[in-house]
Amino acid sequence: MVYQNAKESIVQKFNENAEKYDSQRSKLIPCFDDFYSIPVSIMETRSSTPTVLDIGAGTGLFSSFILNKFPEANITLIDISEKMINIARERFFNCVNINYIIDDYTSHVFDNKFDIIVSSLSIHHLTDTEKKHLYNQIYNSLNAGGIFVNADQVLGHTPSIEKLYKEDWKKKVENSGLMEEEIHSAYERTKLDKMATLREQLNWLEESGFNDVDCIYKYFNFVVMYGRKL
Repeated sequence: MVYQNAKESIVQKFNENAEKYDSQRSKLIPCFDDFYSIPVSIMETRSSTPTVLDIGAGTGLFSSFILNKFPEANITLIDISEKMINIARERFFNCVNINYIIDDYTSHVFDNKFDIIVSSLSIHHLTDTEKKHLYNQIYNSLNAGGIFVNADQVLGHTPSIEKLYKEDWKKKVENSGLMEEEIHSAYERTKLDKMATLREQLNWLEESGFNDVDCIYKYFNFVVMYGRKL
């Protein structure tokens, strides 16, 4: 019951914020440009039409950057929020190579494997047990040679570092130009976070079987994690 209530809270919060989600991103992510451009820059594949899975895809923001690099990619977006997916449909209304799934990606069974699997600002909503299980699922859902890129937020590895992260983020958000109501809403959504440290998650990726595991970008608690399936 607790698990179900947590999922319902996530759906409710993100449904409420779906319309404004994209317009707020650059103000809520102080490192917005690097956070999205760097992971895309290191995505390489042998195919000109790679299969891509975006988990916790939301409005399709991350996938839009990927599509700029791989315009012929076949992209599957999965998210638990129907309203977020509906905005993604509007974003990609003229694209025939986009598939949409409204479901919980921690339990969804995919019919095929992918060359690239990505996620952005979603996995930190899962418990540690769910994260570890998901990383196993992602590894098994990749084709040989496939890569996983997770652009997310992490917990500071000490209480002092975590405090530093939070205070820096709040200072920048409160000077971003967002309205007070928008800032309050962002703070409310952080109550859904169940973040783990970067070190823990890199270890979990290696335990799942990934090679070349690394943090390829870090700005306070905004990180980009990378792993490859040989």
